[in-house]
Amino acid sequence: MDFELPEDIRLLKETIRRFVDRELIPIEMDSMQGAELKPEIRTALEAKTRQMGFWLLDTPAEYGGQALSLLALAAIGEEMARTVALPPRGPSIFGPAVVPILLELSDELKQKYLYPVLRGEKTTSLAQSEPDAGSDPGGMRTRAVLKDDHYVINGYKCWIPHAKKADFVQLVATTDPAKGSRGGLSVFIVDMDTPGVSIVGETVHMMDDVTYEIAFDDAKVPVGNRVGAEGDGMKQAQSFISANRIAQAARGLGVTARCLEMITKQAKQRITFGRALADRQAIQFAVADLYTRYQLGQMLTYRTAWRIDKGTAERHETYMAKIFCTELALEAADRCMQYHGAAGLSKELPIEKMWRSSRSFMITGGPAEIMRATLAREIFKLYK
Repeated sequence: MDFELPEDIRLLKETIRRFVDRELIPIEMDSMQGAELKPEIRTALEAKTRQMGFWLLDTPAEYGGQALSLLALAAIGEEMARTVALPPRGPSIFGPAVVPILLELSDELKQKYLYPVLRGEKTTSLAQSEPDAGSDPGGMRTRAVLKDDHYVINGYKCWIPHAKKADFVQLVATTDPAKGSRGGLSVFIVDMDTPGVSIVGETVHMMDDVTYEIAFDDAKVPVGNRVGAEGDGMKQAQSFISANRIAQAARGLGVTARCLEMITKQAKQRITFGRALADRQAIQFAVADLYTRYQLGQMLTYRTAWRIDKGTAERHETYMAKIFCTELALEAADRCMQYHGAAGLSKELPIEKMWRSSRSFMITGGPAEIMRATLAREIFKLYK
C-alpha cells in the first residue's frame, strides 16, 4: 500500500500551489467583475497557463489535451480552490472544459461542435435540471418525441449555468417516460438558435453567479443530434457528474486548507487578555479537529479518484467524498470567519466568499440528503 501521490502528480501539485500563491491570491480581492473574471485578467492568466503547458488538462491527447488522470485533476483542483480569485463554477483558466458527452459525438458532430469548443469558437452547457427533477432525473418532464428524421422537444430546464452565452446545450430529455432514468432518458445536442428554444428567466445566486431557465416549445432536433443510443442519457450524464463530485470534494479540501492557513496565522498574531488565541484550548481543539478531518478527506478523495481512474470505483464512493469534503469546507470557512471576528464578516477578506460558495456546493451536484440515502442502501447490501 502506497499512500503517496505519484512523483509526477506531486510535482504538478507543487507547481500549481506556487502559481496560486504568486499569481492568484495577491489579486483575489479585485479579480472579479460581478460573477465574471475581469476580461483583461482572464486574458493574462490564460496566457500564463498556456505558457506553463497547463492547457486543456482533462481533454484526451488525440484532441490536443493533456489527458490528465482524475487523481491529477483532483490534486490541481484542491490547490486552485485555495483562492477566491476565480469564479467558483468556471469557466476555468485552463481552457474550455470538454465533458465526456462531447467526446461521444459522431465524427460529423465533432466537426460542428467539439472542435469549435476546443478552439474557443463555441461555448456549451449541460441542460439537465428541472423544477421537479433535480435529484430525481426519473421525474424529468422535458420530452423528446421521434417524428420521421427529427425529434420534437417540449419542456423546461432551470438552474442551467452559462446558458445565455452558450451556442448549444447538451440536453437530457425523456424519450420513454415509462422507463424513467433506467433507459428512458437520452442526450441531444441542441443549438440555442433553434426555433422554439428560448431563455425565459435567470436567477442570481448567493455566490454571485447566474443560472438560466430554458424553454423548449416544439423545437425540432435532427435524429443525428442524438448522442449515442436512445436511452443512454442517464449513463452519459453520470459520466460527467461523478467526476464533478470529485472536483467538488477537491474544492472543499482547498477551501479547508486555506482556512487552516488563515486560522493558524490569525491565532498566532491575535492577542486577547494578554494571550495569543493559539494558546487557548478552544482554538487548539478546533484546529486539531479540522486538520485531522482535512487529512481524512484528502485520503478519501484521492483514493476515490484513483479508483475511478482504474475503473474499479462504485458510484456511491463519490458520494462519500463529496459529502465529507463539502461539509468540511463549510465548517472550516465558518470557523475561520468566527476566529477573525468582525473582519471575517467583511468583504475585505476572502472568508465570506469561501463561506457562501461552500454552502452552495452542499446542494449542487447532488444534495447530501439524497446521496446519504443512496449510500445507506449500498451499505445495507454489504452486510447480509
